[in-house]
Amino acid sequence: MDPDAIRAVERVPHGGEPDRDLLDFSANTNPETPDGVGDVYAAALDASRRYPDDDYAAFREAAAAFVGCDPDRVIPTPGGLAAIRLALESVLGPGDRALVPYPSFGEYAREVRLQGATPLFVHHEDALATGRDVLDDCAAAIVCTPNNPTGEAADPDALAAFADRCGESETALLVDEAFLGFTDLPSAARLDAPNVIVARSLTKLFGLPGLRAGFAVTSGDRRDALETGRRAWSLGTPAARVGAYCLRQGAFVRETRERVASERSRLRAALERAFDVRPSDAPYLLCDVGDRDVSTAIAWARDAGVAIRDATTFRGLDSHVRVAVKDGDANDRLLAALGLDDHARGG
Repeated sequence: MDPDAIRAVERVPHGGEPDRDLLDFSANTNPETPDGVGDVYAAALDASRRYPDDDYAAFREAAAAFVGCDPDRVIPTPGGLAAIRLALESVLGPGDRALVPYPSFGEYAREVRLQGATPLFVHHEDALATGRDVLDDCAAAIVCTPNNPTGEAADPDALAAFADRCGESETALLVDEAFLGFTDLPSAARLDAPNVIVARSLTKLFGLPGLRAGFAVTSGDRRDALETGRRAWSLGTPAARVGAYCLRQGAFVRETRERVASERSRLRAALERAFDVRPSDAPYLLCDVGDRDVSTAIAWARDAGVAIRDATTFRGLDSHVRVAVKDGDANDRLLAALGLDDHARGG
């Protein structure tokens, strides 16, 4: 991290509602957690009287099985964002450029700037078409799939072709798959290319954002660099044990995917009566409120007990909100808060 950049770079806004009296639709986390998590956590808490085993063999094996790679390629990190930072720290320095999609997760540009590098913004719909004339000048490129906040997942073949072009340009490709677990699409970890780094977050899919568990996947010398650069004891014992347990809960993942797909379709149909809603492969929907005032719409929902995400904080968006896809009862409360309760289940 560049010492001069730290003094100039600001923090960026995120979803997540601190008022526990509000139903939080601003953060895209699963409202359900796998059965048995509490028991695993309790046992791990007792084991936390000692330092964790820094090899994290059980966690690496579970993560590798989940994304389809060799356990040696897995780098444990305290959350997906920690994987993103570790990746960018390993490839960027002052004066470098990095291809950054927009509108997308605001931390990408911030993390690039923290290394003293410069983000080169490209619309997320055009990112995978970027040619070598641009990539040759970029030390890194970032892809978010499904993209946050728009929700579209990248076509795996197009992503593989882009990874090849990045490799030809000696450009590191960081693929953020924080929400890919909500889909049936394959991980970019399958590419096993030395220039590709995959960042994964466990806590969204398994409904435990406060646990801070995630991992990176890469190969060759870059894998060695990330393994050397990660902090010692990079996962606490509860995060490592609960994370490994969750990653093995195949039935829970399948049920979550089915519920999200069904509820997302229902929610989108209702929201389209009032807003322009983007198609999505993710557990959230981006809504254009049109001529309405965004802050008024957010305040209106809060008055009804629901927090939604102000999406105007994303680069390139000026009339949008983002709403998470929760369970049926919670989604009905969202629709009621937005005055669309006659389109709730049975309405």
